[in-house]
Amino acid sequence: MKTKSSFVSDIERRRSRSDVTADFYAQALEASRAFRKEYRERPSLVKSHEMPMERTADGLIKHIVNEGMNTVECCIDIYMQFIPANGATGTSRHLSEEVAFVIEGTGHDLHYDVSFKCEDEFIWEWETTPKRFDWGPGDYIYIPPYCAHKRVNDDPQNEARVVVINSRILKAIGFNWFDQLEPAQGCEDLWVPPQD
Repeated sequence: MKTKSSFVSDIERRRSRSDVTADFYAQALEASRAFRKEYRERPSLVKSHEMPMERTADGLIKHIVNEGMNTVECCIDIYMQFIPANGATGTSRHLSEEVAFVIEGTGHDLHYDVSFKCEDEFIWEWETTPKRFDWGPGDYIYIPPYCAHKRVNDDPQNEARVVVINSRILKAIGFNWFDQLEPAQGCEDLWVPPQD
């Protein structure tokens, strides 16, 4: 009877072991226990008066759910964007998709589509002419991954409010690619130009 031969060499068997030790697995178990204990104390309800306002390079926003708020939500961030009459957000891009829901106001989005090649590194190319998407109350807006985009309020007298939702998942796996390409008007002092 023939015995099966192994595809693994003695050299590979020796390389499979190491004298270096760690306790990463034990640390992960302990971190998981600690997280579950801490997670039970996180709020499941955030009252509107507890949601922080922030003046950003993209304009004024109210955080509904944010990683920094330490709520039970661990996957998405949600904020309300306030766009002044005849105003606009800055232009930004991020590797996660974005969805938005118009609460009040009329305006339009400008989306600069992106294409990419993966050679020795990613090569990104953005359209120079944006696509325009008009929106109003009750409308849903989809922003594709890494699409440079800007939101404009077309009403000369009234503020627009839009709820924006982004995923944190890509950030957690190492794709925290988020750039503010230009600031909203009046927020230039908060803007740091992107550096590649």
